[in-house]
Amino acid sequence: MDTGNWSQVTEFIILGFPHLQSVQTYLFLLLLLIYLTTIWGNLLIFLVVRLDSRLHTPMYHFVSVLSFLELGYTAATIPKMLANLLSEKKTISFSGCLLQIYFFHSLGATECYLLTAMAYDRYLAICRPLHYPTLMTPALCARIAVGCWLGGLAGPVAEISLVSRLPFCGPNRVQHIFCDFPPVLSLACTDTSINVLVDFVVNSCKILATFLLILSSYVHILRTVLRIPSAMGKRKAFSTCASHLTVVLIFYGSILFMYVRLKKSYSLDYDRALAVVYSVLTPFLNPFIYSLRNKDIKEAMRRQLKRTGVLG
Repeated sequence: MDTGNWSQVTEFIILGFPHLQSVQTYLFLLLLLIYLTTIWGNLLIFLVVRLDSRLHTPMYHFVSVLSFLELGYTAATIPKMLANLLSEKKTISFSGCLLQIYFFHSLGATECYLLTAMAYDRYLAICRPLHYPTLMTPALCARIAVGCWLGGLAGPVAEISLVSRLPFCGPNRVQHIFCDFPPVLSLACTDTSINVLVDFVVNSCKILATFLLILSSYVHILRTVLRIPSAMGKRKAFSTCASHLTVVLIFYGSILFMYVRLKKSYSLDYDRALAVVYSVLTPFLNPFIYSLRNKDIKEAMRRQLKRTGVLG
């Protein structure tokens, strides 16, 4: 390998959606509206849960942490996407690209761990209700949340380290809507088989392991709920899981197809569409899923609005 070529590429060009150049302004306005709604919705849920003492329970503790997480998760990619929609250059520095990959994947991993913790919380609440208050204590909830963050932030370090050592001496056009491992690896001037393998192993362990743990929790929950004699009892038990399960299906349904695959070649338009789902739509939908489908949060919002004088 010729190390003299390592520093030739100092920036990348993010192509985004090249087939939609004629509607870039409309895409910008749509994405800006989605982003502002995402910030407002997640910030509102975070503040409502923190300010309303009736929501100081393990389930809503994790919901508030998830809402706070989504603020950083979207900030890792959407502001740059918005800037690129208005710019002709659409460039990002090499270090900026690596930072974007790191924060996007670390916060994405944190979300995987947090969704798993939420599934475990629902498992304890439904399958072991008598022991739930003594098992899921506030101290344990705080430790779980911290563990999710630390595990997520440490997750992509090895992958980022390997990518930073690759030589990029040729094309610098990233065929994606933001910097990510697969499209950036395709631009390296050397064999990236090791990088692809490490990426596959890390993502498989992170995504598949958490998904299987969530699935296992819901299998136990389903068995327990089916043994409840009354239909009302079944509906009440399922209602506490509906919002979380909806988020899990949307989020994991896209990232499983995107990242758990051992190959470098991929359909560009297919991957761009998937990226929109897990990077833009999932954080955007979360506040609606947790507020519109959740009676407690809607009532807490009303109480806060009355307290501030917005509602009479």
